[in-house]
Amino acid sequence: MALAGRAGEVVERPEIYIAASHVSWALMNASFLRAPAETEQALATSVASAARYFSTGKHAWTFVVSDDWLAPQVRERAESILAWYKLKPLAVITGMVADGLAEPTHPLPSLEFRPVQDTWGRQAVADINAQSYDASRETGREAFDVEALYGPDSRGFVACRGDAPASSTVVMRVDDVAYIALVATSPEHRRVGAAEVVMRRALQEARDAWGLQRTVLHATEAGLPLYLRMGYRPVTRFRVYKAPPPGTT
Repeated sequence: MALAGRAGEVVERPEIYIAASHVSWALMNASFLRAPAETEQALATSVASAARYFSTGKHAWTFVVSDDWLAPQVRERAESILAWYKLKPLAVITGMVADGLAEPTHPLPSLEFRPVQDTWGRQAVADINAQSYDASRETGREAFDVEALYGPDSRGFVACRGDAPASSTVVMRVDDVAYIALVATSPEHRRVGAAEVVMRRALQEARDAWGLQRTVLHATEAGLPLYLRMGYRPVTRFRVYKAPPPGTT
């Protein structure tokens, strides 16, 4: 996703992996460990490298780490270590996998599916996600109204109620699995099954186009019950920390 961005890049250093879209949406400016951190020094070295990289830019950024990649004694001190670099807890998300979907537990709504093939579709995905994450429309469109995001290894769908975009899903082919991203529903269309029905449509596309059955995603607390019902199982937990734009507190 970073490489598809207008100014994005991926940087691989021995101690840190950076996927930076260089946009206002902090989650799109992300850094990750390259290997499990067995000591506090290893964690501090990795975060310091990411902080140096993002210090030359102008946007907020994030550090994402799996609990499984922090030794127990490091996990206890992680928040204090990250605070030195102005990183504060933003979210806890659950890594989930499914080798096949469970049957629906209730009737699903009849919605119109529109594949993302033009500016309207890209902006619908961007706007729905911006609403869901309390971001401005401009921030959402800067990050996701990007034609290159929807290449041969990516498919996006918008479910509509009438003419109104209700819910979105983007499925990506990554290392022979279908990665589900940008699942969100507009507030006025929630609790009717819109997210589930558009996810199932996207995953059908992954099976038809790429022959992929195995699927993975990252679940927020709000989305976790839906994914469990659909047959996903949790396999790890990630903690997301956010740093402000350089020069701010």
